[in-house]
Amino acid sequence: MNDSIKVPGWFWGVSILFLLWNIMGVLSFVGHAFISEETLAAMTESERQLFDSYPIWIYVAFALAVLGGFIGCVGLLLRKKWSKMTFTISLIAIIIQMGYNTFFTKTIEVYGMTQALTMPILIVVFGIFLLWFSNFCIKKGWIS
Repeated sequence: MNDSIKVPGWFWGVSILFLLWNIMGVLSFVGHAFISEETLAAMTESERQLFDSYPIWIYVAFALAVLGGFIGCVGLLLRKKWSKMTFTISLIAIIIQMGYNTFFTKTIEVYGMTQALTMPILIVVFGIFLLWFSNFCIKKGWIS
């Protein structure tokens, strides 16, 4: 790593902000993967059926998406170029997961258009941003 290249303060702010965002994603994954009987019982019947309809491979995509984003943000903070690869893996997994959840399940029917689309769109936009940002940082020489 070239420590002589000074990065702007906002680089650290953006990197920490998205690390926190991805920690929330990891916690969301853990909550979905290890959901309690009480939480399932509190869901409506349509929400429970939707939850039960997710195949195991969607959980694999979910895990790759959030772990890739988390590890990528750690890589940014360490100023490592490999963060771009982890963001690429994360974005591919995000698109698979969100695409399936949005277009191949009854998510829109269960939650309504606005609620069903807001978070997936936000997650895809953030995934694209992190991939772009890591590439931008490589070009600036901030990460190597």
